Amino acid sequence: MAWLLIDNSNTRTKFALGDADGLYTWRAVIATADLSDESLETALLGVAYDGVVVASVVPEKSVLLADHFAGRPFHAVSFRSPLGFGFDVARSEQIGNDRLANLAALKSKYGSPAIAIDFGTAVTFSVLSPQGIFSGGAIAPGMAAMTSYLATRTAQLPMVELSEPASAIGTTTTEAILSGAVIGHRGMVKEILREIISACGGHPKVVATGGGAEFGAKGIAEIDAIDPDLTLEGVRQIAAQHFAAEE
Repeated sequence: MAWLLIDNSNTRTKFALGDADGLYTWRAVIATADLSDESLETALLGVAYDGVVVASVVPEKSVLLADHFAGRPFHAVSFRSPLGFGFDVARSEQIGNDRLANLAALKSKYGSPAIAIDFGTAVTFSVLSPQGIFSGGAIAPGMAAMTSYLATRTAQLPMVELSEPASAIGTTTTEAILSGAVIGHRGMVKEILREIISACGGHPKVVATGGGAEFGAKGIAEIDAIDPDLTLEGVRQIAAQHFAAEE
């Protein structure tokens, strides 16, 4: 039995196939702004699957996906899903569904204690305690959000394309923005991570994921692994538990 696994984030919607044994090699990506019945039909043309599991953080697109796959076995990831871990937080229903998927895969693949850092539109830190329980985390602006904010909230600062700054001392406005955004963002991640590790105690495994992980994690020695499939692997594991319970 093959499942269609969907990670519907703010910027990109990523698709994979998988079954009880693991993820397949097939992948597809649609910009979330372009997600529609038409784009779904094009991306999934000829793709065979028996059920659909979606981790969505975009309510409008979550409705679209549920409607598009109506009539097929379908599950939307939530705090009520079979996740494989418990909660030690005040409002589990408010946790992003992508973070839930990250934590499911984090616990299964890396054990606990552990920390997942998802470098996306926002950068999220999700913490598994030594007992394998989700104990909270942190949420901060993503790197691109920082440059976008400057461009939209100031009169003279331009939008810049993210790249590695040649120096911490920018000699042009663009170089100065890159220095602040890239070096500043990595410094923010390092400090948040340092404080979280201190609060956790011990030596948690730190795993980075998300579209910006390779770039954002550069030079952060505390990050043990970069796992671009962490969210989709979590969706797969939730699918395995959900559909097994349905049989």
